[in-house]
Amino acid sequence: MDDASMVGLTGRVTGTIGPGLVGEVIVRIRGGAEHFLAYPVDPGERIESGTVVTVVEYLAPRTVYVASAYGS
Repeated sequence: MDDASMVGLTGRVTGTIGPGLVGEVIVRIRGGAEHFLAYPVDPGERIESGTVVTVVEYLAPRTVYVASAYGS
């Protein structure tokens, strides 16, 4: 999976993301769903479980930076 194919995908937060926290998101990809470690694009933002997010940056193999898909 290359960086460009991950950026722009949406997922759902399964473990709260925020300052001092390594969160988790599940993203539908490659015909299934996979979990990734997640950080907020805005370092001060807290994103709660259940929030729909967009992948803004991908760091192979399992880390993404995300932003809330529908604002805060």
